[in-house]
Amino acid sequence: MEKEIIVASFGTTFEEAEKLCIKSIEKRVKKEFNGYYTERAFTSQMVINKLKKRDGISVNNVTEALGKMKNEGISQIYIQSLHIIPGHEYNKLVNQAELFKKENQDIIVKIGVPLLYDDTDYERTVNSIEIPQIKPDEALVFMGHGTDHSSDTSYSLLEKYFRKEYSDNIFIGTMEGSITLGNIIPQLFRRKIKKIILMPFMLVTGDHVINDMTGDKDSSWKNTLIKGGFEVEVNMLGLGQNKKIQDIFISHLKTIIENN
Repeated sequence: MEKEIIVASFGTTFEEAEKLCIKSIEKRVKKEFNGYYTERAFTSQMVINKLKKRDGISVNNVTEALGKMKNEGISQIYIQSLHIIPGHEYNKLVNQAELFKKENQDIIVKIGVPLLYDDTDYERTVNSIEIPQIKPDEALVFMGHGTDHSSDTSYSLLEKYFRKEYSDNIFIGTMEGSITLGNIIPQLFRRKIKKIILMPFMLVTGDHVINDMTGDKDSSWKNTLIKGGFEVEVNMLGLGQNKKIQDIFISHLKTIIENN
């Protein structure tokens, strides 16, 4: 087979999250593009190393997956990113692919963009997530990953799209970006919010969701909000489980294949 697809995500060490949020997309890719062989790659070497040491599971990084395909005689390779924003992990993927292309100019390599890349992506994403009815004294708070990369502004832009479509009482905070839960709580008090619907805005319901968002530790978002006097309702659905979100990734992959 001369054509192959790499489905590249950050990865996860949580088996259930891997099945629900990563493998489910890979299955969609195999179904939609049944004339192509599909290969998995993770961009997080930390996740790759932990899976190998803890479980004896081997997962290639992007460079290794590309090398494997080269050795198998593949002449056209399409990489679909499952990242949320074009941040550090996506850029690492791009840099690894570009280096491979430079060293193997006879092989076609194309990369599908992450979930949030242009205005259409933001609009489709907002309309892909089932938003509950939000009362005046309620708020929906998403937890995103966040980054020190300039693409961290994607979260505040997405928040504007959500508010335009649904309610001003929708907030997107991050674990590692510029807008954290600490920035959001004062706004909740000013608006006299009583109940919070807490949802992840991440591909997988892995460590951040299970421990940092809803865990038993005092610093989890759930417990921080409860200590602040809010009633908290939790939704644990990862973006990778959402068929409409999967459709966006599939459409990005179709774009690079059809524009070959």
